[in-house]
Amino acid sequence: MNNEQESSAAAYEQILDAIITQKLAPSQKVSEYILSEMFEINRNMARMTIERLIAQQFLVSVSPRVTRVAPLTLFAIKQNFTVRKMLEPNIFSMAAATADYRMLDKLHYEVKCSTPIKDDATSLQFLKANKRSNLYLVEQAKYPILVNWVTTLEDMAMRIYWLYTKLTNTYPFSPEHQKRLVDALRNNDRKEVYDQALMILESCEERVMTAIFSHNQLNQQDLHIP
Repeated sequence: MNNEQESSAAAYEQILDAIITQKLAPSQKVSEYILSEMFEINRNMARMTIERLIAQQFLVSVSPRVTRVAPLTLFAIKQNFTVRKMLEPNIFSMAAATADYRMLDKLHYEVKCSTPIKDDATSLQFLKANKRSNLYLVEQAKYPILVNWVTTLEDMAMRIYWLYTKLTNTYPFSPEHQKRLVDALRNNDRKEVYDQALMILESCEERVMTAIFSHNQLNQQDLHIP
């Protein structure tokens, strides 16, 4: 990867992190100028990042001159959980035979080291560690076409889980839940892997929805933390 590609990747991650953590709030207007000033990047890089984030539905083009951060809606949350429940338990169970348990232990350790929540930085570290762990399993399933799909789903999941951490000051699942999944993978127990992955997603969905509906001050239109 050359310097320009590294800079572009860094800019993309920085702006996506801002969307995840609502530093760029749901439905907030963005532009090349706004992003170049906010993140100290050139206008060309800002434009390319905007185009990429529109393609992945983290930004929406309202008109030729207006782009906004995609709203975080209840429908989007339900849709994300529905699709992940369809895909990830099956993908993870396929990975059981080929996953390297040493790598799994390393990835699990990274998740565990991000608990408990100390500040926004550790929250984001936890979410990224969980994403890396899940994407590793997708790669082991040996279906490259799934990697991009699940990456977008996992990035959206970080938006959802970030909202949950801000509402509750806890994570939607614990390292112990993930450890049970890792143990099932280590034992090459495909059914148990499927069951554990589905259980994590179902419990996370229930906790997220309960937190949203029990928080009176939350903006229900785009789930923006006041």
